[in-house]
Amino acid sequence: MDLLSWCIMLLGSLILLSAMGCQQSYTPKPKGYNRLILPKHEYVSLPDTLPYRFEYSKHAQLLKDTSGISERYWLEVYYPELLADVHVTFKRIGGSQKILQEYLDDAYFLTAKHQIKAYSIDEHIVKTPKGRTAVIAELEGEVPSQFQFYSTDSTDHFLRGALYFYTQVQNDSLAPAIEYVKKDILHMLNTLEWNEKIN
Repeated sequence: MDLLSWCIMLLGSLILLSAMGCQQSYTPKPKGYNRLILPKHEYVSLPDTLPYRFEYSKHAQLLKDTSGISERYWLEVYYPELLADVHVTFKRIGGSQKILQEYLDDAYFLTAKHQIKAYSIDEHIVKTPKGRTAVIAELEGEVPSQFQFYSTDSTDHFLRGALYFYTQVQNDSLAPAIEYVKKDILHMLNTLEWNEKIN
């Protein structure tokens, strides 16, 4: 046996021995979830420069609407820690049943657009402590908006909102944050009033 063959055989033996020594049973790590530290629910009132009033989370920021179709009284209730946004739109009805029906149809259409990715869309009619009626829609699945709502007095005011998270995290991992913001939205609806002084 020459020196080259002997070196190749020695090298092969070393590789084989090191490979056998490195064999360990591999156990995959369990799936992890983001840890969210959610603050206590605290609320502040909207400024009185809007035709509607409600209390929103102290931990959120009020921003001007950033959509391309923004109107005068539209706003965003933005949660910087959660990368969440409640997009709030407002329209005047002006006593027209035709205009009211258009807004109701739009609200239904905007919710129904999510049917492609939603497992379910549960709509509920709720009565607030102030006697107002609101319709809320809870959407499950990998949808961009997990919670939508609207409220109207049927003659002058129509308010609609939708919750969005600006993150790649899947909705099952976001569940605690979704529930947290839903509680804030329900508080918004429960404290909703129309400000008749603003045109």
